[in-house]
Amino acid sequence: MIKKIGVIGLGYVGLPVAVNFGKEFPVLGFDIDKQRIKQLTQGIDCTNEVVQADILQTNIEFTTDSRRLREVDFIIICVPTPIDSNHQPNLSHLLAASETVGKHLQKNTIVVYESTVYPGATEEECIPVLERASGLRCGEDFFVGYSPERINPGDHIHTFSTIKKVVSAREPKVLDIIAETYGKVIGAGIHKSSSIKVAEAAKVIENTQRDVNIALMNEFALIFDRLGIDTTEVIEAARTKWNFIHFTPGLVGGHCIGVDPYYLTYKAKMIGHHPEVILAGRRMNDDMGKFIALTIVKKLIKHDVAIQGALVTVLGLSFKENVRDLRNSKVVDIIRELQDFGLTVQVNDDLVNPEIAKMQYGIDVIPLNELEKSDAVVLAVPHRHYVDAGWRQMEDLLKEGASLVIDIKSVLDLKKKPSQIDVWRL
Repeated sequence: MIKKIGVIGLGYVGLPVAVNFGKEFPVLGFDIDKQRIKQLTQGIDCTNEVVQADILQTNIEFTTDSRRLREVDFIIICVPTPIDSNHQPNLSHLLAASETVGKHLQKNTIVVYESTVYPGATEEECIPVLERASGLRCGEDFFVGYSPERINPGDHIHTFSTIKKVVSAREPKVLDIIAETYGKVIGAGIHKSSSIKVAEAAKVIENTQRDVNIALMNEFALIFDRLGIDTTEVIEAARTKWNFIHFTPGLVGGHCIGVDPYYLTYKAKMIGHHPEVILAGRRMNDDMGKFIALTIVKKLIKHDVAIQGALVTVLGLSFKENVRDLRNSKVVDIIRELQDFGLTVQVNDDLVNPEIAKMQYGIDVIPLNELEKSDAVVLAVPHRHYVDAGWRQMEDLLKEGASLVIDIKSVLDLKKKPSQIDVWRL
């Protein structure tokens, strides 16, 4: 019987995990970020994923003191697993968390990893760290499982408790305990995988499949742009067939879809297979920012706007709509490319933290009421407030005589478009 749960890493994944378990178990939430712990103790979640009442009304203690991990008998590790500049897996956070857990690991504790990894990483990389740091033997003194996270930032319908949970472990009895423990907080049901590797692989192909399908839509968009056909209209027509799979073109950033495929291709290359389709999809999606920027430049030239010194307004900087998360934002690619052409770019996104935007990307985020009127407006991330403001806001942000609006995700209603506006959609 599990007595107390420890959650390591309290970001977009870890906090919802801790809060949901805190409704059924005593939970110790651990993070190395002192500011984050201070805010959470007050019920403040800067990611806006969990409301204050849910944090304060659950049975959670927040701490930066790793020694307190000795109190728990079920540990869930939810730290980031990004890629480096060469698109190689960066397991530094995961291995550091494993080291921290290992130093305070008690006998018979179960450690479950939720961080996305390539098949084999938990057993090949993480378990040896736990054993070395603890002096204990996995399978004898402590036990390890894997349950891939399925958190979708900004989605308040498909949440931690409403998404079926995949669980795995080395030992059948431990698998039963993990399944029973998660089953107390997951209403959608539990799927038991036959091995940790199967569960790891399931996670990376979930997002790799989405990545490849979006890449296909992006390639369609490039073709249809040259043909002078509206991609959104084509997709709507194709959707009338019952078995058409609905994906749309767009920027693919964030900590999942734009990252996970590289974990799988890394492992594939290790075993002697060169993944053609997956990497082709990655190249397509990674190049979309440059394509959009080039299209903006071409459109401005057709509008007789002098490129050097022209001013472009970009609305939205986070990696997806209605979230604050700036990790791996592909809007940055558009901005950089426009600046390389000599354009001046001003950026607004009231959801993101301006200090983080400046620190991570060197980009100044300007309040909406301080933006100058510009030669073109790019609706890069369709946050709800931008969509609600609609064409009126687009008009207000343009210089007198300017008319170019770039609606990347095709969210603005064309039926309501002012006649003088020239809109381009991906």
